[in-house]
Amino acid sequence: MENGKVEDGGVCSSESVNGGEDIFSCQNSDADHLVIMVHGILGSATDWKFGAEQFVRMLPHKVFVHCSERNMAKLTLDGVDVMAERLVEEVLEVIKRNPGLKKISFVSHSVGGLVARYAIGRLYRPHRMENMEDLLANACVEGSKGTIAGLQPINFVTVATPHLGSRGNKQVPFLFGVTALEKVAFHVIHLIFKRTGQHLFLCDNDEGKPPLLKRMMEDDGELRFMSALRLFKRRVAYSNVGYDHIVGWRTSSIRRNNELPKWEDSLNEKYPHIVYEEHCKACDGEQGESVVKKDDSLDKTEEELVTGLSRVSWDKVDVSFHKSKRRFAAHSVIQVKDQYMHAEGADVIQHMIDNFIV
Repeated sequence: MENGKVEDGGVCSSESVNGGEDIFSCQNSDADHLVIMVHGILGSATDWKFGAEQFVRMLPHKVFVHCSERNMAKLTLDGVDVMAERLVEEVLEVIKRNPGLKKISFVSHSVGGLVARYAIGRLYRPHRMENMEDLLANACVEGSKGTIAGLQPINFVTVATPHLGSRGNKQVPFLFGVTALEKVAFHVIHLIFKRTGQHLFLCDNDEGKPPLLKRMMEDDGELRFMSALRLFKRRVAYSNVGYDHIVGWRTSSIRRNNELPKWEDSLNEKYPHIVYEEHCKACDGEQGESVVKKDDSLDKTEEELVTGLSRVSWDKVDVSFHKSKRRFAAHSVIQVKDQYMHAEGADVIQHMIDNFIV
């Protein structure tokens, strides 16, 4: 299964035959917090290598990191649900190999965030209640009891993930907000990005069902999408405010147009590329109606997705590389995808680690 261990400055890695990596401290094998890192479309396990190593260096006695391997390259075109089922099997195998694990977190880039959201719905294990009153009391309570694959869920972190899909106006920035181009993309996306493209543009229609991203707003039989998401102690959405030509600011930050913050005057000496942070409390039902002002410019589906995901709290962290030489590669820089991006995006990874609940 594994091809031995490689040591680099106190960080050990073990590569599987499928190309995935376990990354952990060479000095400590008792870390009980599993961090699953999931790459984006056409990506690979190496995309998170820098981030994974930083996690282990900064939290050596706490975390054991696994960079997902099962959906690399063209396999990312098979659809969010198919990729998620592969991720589920992978997570269960990692847990089986490491029986001392007690906690679990996910850190995902781009479409990997949607894959992780689907996967936790499959991995959700409800807490056994003593009676019906306990069940009803915990049904809608954020942080209610339950596990993800038998482990305590802690952090659910997404980085430049299109939570609201990609079909709305300016949700795919390289289309320049031109309505005609966005309409063309809606009709031909399946020719380029196959089934995953259909899911992102919400034009899938499996057996007459609503689009997958809409179905992921609710629990659906054994797929407990929202119950699983609600279990995590902290949910975080990192977003590029600009220069991300793949995923727009609105969809990655789970906001309406009228909720996008003013960030231009922000200055953060410790994290120079972090330009805005806010904690958004969960809002549901009548409370949500009174707290949130709807945006009439959004289509009905996008409004439903914003409302659905807002039923749980989110920490929203906005990132800008507008002064960076590599700003036009913001979608990759925010993940620190390769060694040339270390100097530019490392503070985002540092921010992630400094605020990580262990």
